[in-house]
Amino acid sequence: MGKIRFVGYRDDKDGPIYKLVEQWKVALPLHAEYGTEPNVFYVPPINVTPPPFEDDGRLGNKPRIPLADIEALFGNGVQQALERAGRIRSIRLHGDCHAGNILWTGDGPHFVDLDDARMGPAVQDLWMLLPGEGAQAATNLRALVAGYEQFFDFERRELLLIEALRTLRLLHYSAWIARRWNDPAFPAAFPWFGTQRYWQDRVLELREQTSAMDEAPLSV
Repeated sequence: MGKIRFVGYRDDKDGPIYKLVEQWKVALPLHAEYGTEPNVFYVPPINVTPPPFEDDGRLGNKPRIPLADIEALFGNGVQQALERAGRIRSIRLHGDCHAGNILWTGDGPHFVDLDDARMGPAVQDLWMLLPGEGAQAATNLRALVAGYEQFFDFERRELLLIEALRTLRLLHYSAWIARRWNDPAFPAAFPWFGTQRYWQDRVLELREQTSAMDEAPLSV
C-alpha cells in the first residue's frame, strides 16, 4: 500500500495517475479485455513519441508528457538511456525485425509479419538481428550497420537505446500474451504463462537488464 500511495490514485485529479490515464490518455491498461479496472498501465517512452499538435495544427516543441511525471512513476532505467540518446529521428519500421521474420528465396530476403510496423528509431529494426555477445556482437554490429548504410544513414547515438529497447520488448511480450489470454488458442500455445517459474525467470531477466542499461553500449 505504501507504494500505491506514493504513486497515487487514478481518481486524484491533482495526481500523476489521473493525468496520465484520464487527462493526457497516454497510459494504457494491460488487461482491458478482462472487463475489470486495471491497476497497471504502460506509458510509451517520451523521446520516441512525437510531440503533441498545437491548437493551430502545427507540431509543437513540448514533450507529450512532462518529464518530471515520467521520472516519478518509472525510475531511471529506460528513461536514462533515452535521455542519453537525446531527441532521435523517428522513421517507419518493421517493428519486429528478427531472423525468424525474414524469408529467404532465390530472389533474396523478404520481410514478413508486418503487423507490428510503427514509427520509431532505426535501431529498433537492427538490434534483434545481432547474435552473440561482447566482441562477437560488436563485429556483427559493424557488418550490419555497414550494410544498412548502403541504403540509409544510421545515427550512432541510437546504439544507446539497444538495452532499453530489449527491456521494453520483454515487458511487451508478457503483456501481449496477457491481453489475449481469453483467446482459447493462447492458453494452449503458452501453457507455462502464469506459472511461478515463468515469472521468476522474467524477474531475473529484468534485473539483468537493469545492469545492462548501466553498461557502455556497443560501438561501431
